Amino acid sequence: MDVPPGQNAPSLEYPLPARLDAIDRNILKELQDDGRITNVELARRVGISAPPCLRRMRALEEAGYIKGYRALLDEKLLGYEVTVFAMVHLSSQAEADLAEFERFVRAQPLVRECWMLSGEIDFVLKCVAPDLKTFQTFVEKLTAAPHVRNVKTSLTLRNSKDAAMVPMEMKGQ
Repeated sequence: MDVPPGQNAPSLEYPLPARLDAIDRNILKELQDDGRITNVELARRVGISAPPCLRRMRALEEAGYIKGYRALLDEKLLGYEVTVFAMVHLSSQAEADLAEFERFVRAQPLVRECWMLSGEIDFVLKCVAPDLKTFQTFVEKLTAAPHVRNVKTSLTLRNSKDAAMVPMEMKGQ
């Protein structure tokens, strides 16, 4: 990897910004591991008392490091047997057309993730459905959406990794 003169190569350990200290990093790691942890237990694990721990946690929330809390559900147990990735190519990349497509996608409950990409494909969608027939009905709706040139889909066979968390590796650990 080429590094501009006067700059160091980036660390492969993905450190958080310097303004977070080790306690903040530990709070984030513990909350990622267990979002239901009590403040008292969180404080014990990071080595501070409960009141400053709560203040730090609130500051991390307000600063946007913590976007929210949610339960991770098993889609298969809830009847969503099919997971498919849809690669969408639009006929126009004008900002208004991109925004219109994104509004359309946000209104589709079967679309769980939508990523805008560079290159040949404009968007990749992660979709779930209870069965293939339901997904096929959605694909018909998707291909008829404004500015959609074509859609290619790939049915998943299995998930080899599902890491919903941000890597929190730190130097010295």
